[in-house]
Amino acid sequence: MLAVHQRMAELWTLRRARELTRAEQDELLLCMEANASYVWNRLKLENLSLCASLTSDYDWLHEICERIEKLEPKH
Repeated sequence: MLAVHQRMAELWTLRRARELTRAEQDELLLCMEANASYVWNRLKLENLSLCASLTSDYDWLHEICERIEKLEPKH
């Protein structure tokens, strides 16, 4: 889970208990934008990895897998 996902969940939970401040609303929108960007980038790379696999281009597949790993949070 990315930090942005945790913060988005916190803000969503707060929103259920009370109205968010303007700053919190803005932050929630930023989190949602960051999430959308992450998801689309991840999906693009997963589709490219499928293409690389189907064409047996293992050098390209390895490169794509490295890019996917870089998207993931470090533990």
